[in-house]
Amino acid sequence: MIISGGARLKGVVTISGAKNAILPILAASLLSESPLVLEGVPCLDDVKIMKDVLQELGVKVNFVGDMMEIDPSSINSTEVSPSLMRMMRASNLVMGALLGRFGRVRVSQPGGCTIGSRPMDLHLKSFIALGAEVAQNHGFIEAECARLEGTDLHLDFPSVGATENIMMAAAMAEGTTIIRNTAREPEIIELQNFLNKLGARIKGAGLDVIRIDGVPKLGREIAYRVIPDRIETGTFMVAAAVTRGDVLIRNTIPEHVEPVTAKLREAGIDVQEKDDWIHVRGVDRWNSLDVRTMPFPGFPTDMQAQMMVFLSLARGTSIITENIFENRFQHVGELRRMGAQIRVEGRSAVVEGVQSLTGAVVESTDLRAGAALVLGGLASDNTTVVEGLQHIDRGYEKLESKLRLLGAKVRREA
Repeated sequence: MIISGGARLKGVVTISGAKNAILPILAASLLSESPLVLEGVPCLDDVKIMKDVLQELGVKVNFVGDMMEIDPSSINSTEVSPSLMRMMRASNLVMGALLGRFGRVRVSQPGGCTIGSRPMDLHLKSFIALGAEVAQNHGFIEAECARLEGTDLHLDFPSVGATENIMMAAAMAEGTTIIRNTAREPEIIELQNFLNKLGARIKGAGLDVIRIDGVPKLGREIAYRVIPDRIETGTFMVAAAVTRGDVLIRNTIPEHVEPVTAKLREAGIDVQEKDDWIHVRGVDRWNSLDVRTMPFPGFPTDMQAQMMVFLSLARGTSIITENIFENRFQHVGELRRMGAQIRVEGRSAVVEGVQSLTGAVVESTDLRAGAALVLGGLASDNTTVVEGLQHIDRGYEKLESKLRLLGAKVRREA
């Protein structure tokens, strides 16, 4: 992506469906015995990969526009090929669904962004506690059980993926499952709502204890609309701020980005919100902040890189502490190429604000780092080239088109 920086973003942008909500919902569709329709589906590379995973298992999928028709009644396999598993971390979510419905699953270790250690231990320990036999051999994970049985689980860490996998596995288990210390992200609530619409009996999502009363089967012909993407919302909020712009963000849920809103306001940015929109007006210079990433409802790790760009242009010194992933400062070196003054000390980054950034040739190392480099390019004095767009395409739908509608000078070249 080639970006001519310096333009103030102005106008209206509409947020797409949530990447981190649609992926577990697609996996959960494997539990259904009836066709269903999903609306508001973003056309992302990760969504396309998950569609390929479903089709490899025998699911009939028709994806047109932002609507996806799914018929899982024709599933003929419980094994996902290594080539697909390596392409995306969220592919591991099919494990809970396949184990819950068919009592068996075989997959290779999943791939995804190299932002830190994301072991499968919590997932597998929970499957074993539900009664499954689990084996790991030569990079493959196999789990099998005639019928899972409800149990009482306490997660060592409120893992989003583990919470989702357990919810899917336990939805059709015998008896009641209690999950304690669960993830509380909005996407967990979304998965609960979707599963309940299929006929599951789940409550407590959004709190730290979830109760799942198993049912014999799932499957209703439903239509379900996916919630808007809170990380895309936050990214455009920061884009408006770093370009000193004036942007109205539509189709969003303000409560889902409250940690980002609070930090922008603390820095001096004007943020107004109501119902399904957020209005961000930038200022000439803003104040430094201390930011600590935490599980929801804390500041999201997926917004850490974007916030680092914002604080690179703040007045004074900021400290960002990354508490979720130990390898999520890979964008620091690329931002330094653009003139940012950042030094890393363990899990913290000390950011000395500068007057301006300078365009450079930089490379995206992961999804959110790529978004941050685009923001840096928008805020820079001249031209920036962002390489490695395959990472950005995993999580942002039509990013350059949306930016151009706001007045940004961006183009994509092969």
